[in-house]
Amino acid sequence: MSAFNDRVSLTVGGRQHSGWSYYEIDSNLLIPADGWQLRLALESGRLPPVVTRGAPVEVRVNDKLVLTGRIDTIRDKVAKDSHTLTIAGRDAAAVLADCSAPIFVSRKATLPEVVSKVVTPLGITKVRIESATSVFEKVNVEPGDSAWEVLAHAAEANGLWPWFDPDGTLVIGGPDYTRAPVATLVKRFSGKGNNVESIERVDSIARCYSEITVLSQSHTTELEAAKTVVKATYRDPSVPWYRPRIVIDHEANSQQAAADRAQKLQADSRLNGFTLEAEVAGHTIHAPGAPGNGLLWTPGQRVDVLSEPHDINATFFMIGRRLSGGRDRPTLTRLTLKEDGMWVIKPHPHNKRHRRGRNGIAGGEGQIYEVDG
Repeated sequence: MSAFNDRVSLTVGGRQHSGWSYYEIDSNLLIPADGWQLRLALESGRLPPVVTRGAPVEVRVNDKLVLTGRIDTIRDKVAKDSHTLTIAGRDAAAVLADCSAPIFVSRKATLPEVVSKVVTPLGITKVRIESATSVFEKVNVEPGDSAWEVLAHAAEANGLWPWFDPDGTLVIGGPDYTRAPVATLVKRFSGKGNNVESIERVDSIARCYSEITVLSQSHTTELEAAKTVVKATYRDPSVPWYRPRIVIDHEANSQQAAADRAQKLQADSRLNGFTLEAEVAGHTIHAPGAPGNGLLWTPGQRVDVLSEPHDINATFFMIGRRLSGGRDRPTLTRLTLKEDGMWVIKPHPHNKRHRRGRNGIAGGEGQIYEVDG
């Protein structure tokens, strides 16, 4: 994949700036608020008046929008023979990650109510909920919760996850594993057809388990003095020796909920345990005949990987990517790839009130259970 002449520009105050000595633009579906940083030598010796903290910005690559957000930090360094401006910021999710939800009384709310009462007042006006249902579970909202926590809990309760599109639209949906892979990354011993700068495999057993068991208790009524223990176990055949984990989850109050939670936690352990980091030239996919030809590398895409040194020939899911480059620097994109289908989003209720402090745990008080077998 030969690099195109990728040009990164920042629009702020109606003016477009480019020619950066260095830039870095991150995006990851699992991390709220995509970050960016741009550095420029100020030949005029003056900071542009439109560059102020909190100023709205748009970041583009080859005139294609990749991020809408605000400036967080400005570093204006003057030395004996240089004047360097460094600007850093995040996308539209930053205000949700930084600020508390504007809720002053404990209450329960559905996902559309969270969008209306928590997200919209913080300036997020474009929202798209990709859900097959119009009936949403309620979650508990406590004063002091961050807006992102409330939104993420409301999304998780309905088997969804939030992220932002480049134009600043809040999307609440999930991964699409039916999409065709956008391109094929190749690394052969012979060098024939190679189109990656490097591929690094990270395979760790840390936080991976042979089985994960979720314990909880079913709902009770005044007529049922004894509570029924709910237990579900999900096993990972890729861990061939006994490495158990037991999770107490007071929200998993049915057998199905416990089973879904165990599967989700086991998928998360696989997600954390295996990563491919591939570095490619340029920011644009150059793969004639492939579905992604001409598109920018973007999280959520699926990618085929053929790496003979790693004995890999499979499809992977792009969970994140980093664009980097600048004057006299190579233009590179670092792709963070996970096993296809391992980012699993299962409904997880957030109905319990939670206490804050050293002795408080989310979901209620800790309890001891006696479990058979």
